[in-house]
Amino acid sequence: MSRRTPALIAAAVLLPLTLTACSASDADTADERPEASAKSPGFPYTVENCGVTTTYQAPPRRVVTMNQHVTEIMLELGLAESLVGTAYLDDQVLPKYAKDYASVPVLAEKYPSYEQVLAADPDFVYGGYASAFAAGDGRSREALGKSGIDSRLNAESCTEGDAPMDTLYKEIREVGRTFGVTDRAEAWIERATAENAATAKKLADLDPVPVFVYDSGDKTAFTAGGEGIGNELIERAGGANVFADLDKPFGDASWENVVARGPEAIVIYDYGSTTVEQKKKRLLTDPALAGIPAIKNKRFAVLPLSDAVLGVRVPAAVGKLAAQLHPADTTP
Repeated sequence: MSRRTPALIAAAVLLPLTLTACSASDADTADERPEASAKSPGFPYTVENCGVTTTYQAPPRRVVTMNQHVTEIMLELGLAESLVGTAYLDDQVLPKYAKDYASVPVLAEKYPSYEQVLAADPDFVYGGYASAFAAGDGRSREALGKSGIDSRLNAESCTEGDAPMDTLYKEIREVGRTFGVTDRAEAWIERATAENAATAKKLADLDPVPVFVYDSGDKTAFTAGGEGIGNELIERAGGANVFADLDKPFGDASWENVVARGPEAIVIYDYGSTTVEQKKKRLLTDPALAGIPAIKNKRFAVLPLSDAVLGVRVPAAVGKLAAQLHPADTTP
């Protein structure tokens, strides 16, 4: 799970991100895109993202996305025509995005090399996890900036102590503003707010179910902590994350701690080459876990990983998880 390890999440804050200009100097931008600037109401637009402040004279035109949840943000906002490359799916894109996604060149199954990114000739790179901009792989935001390429990192990788759903709304709002589609972004936020409210109404006065998230792991359990959208998703779905005291979006927990906290349900994140059934088998056949209520009762819920990170799937995922944790109370 290298792309979401705590070290990489922390790196989003610690990387030497000193880029503070556009993808080109003011003079170059004026020479290259005078017509775009003149035809772009609301610009210039300045935004700070994960330690990098960028001023856009016009919406980016050639975009590479790395990681599925940011790709789906772009597609949800109707920006498929801006995409010149994408990379790194965790699972299948939603059916409603399939046609648009098929029109975008896939640069690499996982992360593209710096040279592959440059070959797509982007003016903007949008990464979902801090590992998308790993300095050791030559793809740091600073390196991209030196090549005249602006960038954005999904805010979950660099935001601490905030309400994650509010961070999601801010992410959508800032991406919409960057690409000049503010109305689309605000319309999505309005729909998401209503969807969240409808789920909350169904779950009013219900007791939360103690939940353990099993992402992966053998010697230790890689799980959802208390800082990310995954934790808020559980809470809004009528659960209580037994590792909410882990002060990061994802982290490792000992199996002894899993047993001690006695979850009544286990949420399995579905992605990659290890199937849900294989994960269930690993949990059900471990003698050390046999006394956990969730194991005794074989009480599992399943979410695709892309449902549980900071992207446009989250409001629907809240309802989806609520239906699994509280089936009798959420049936229409």
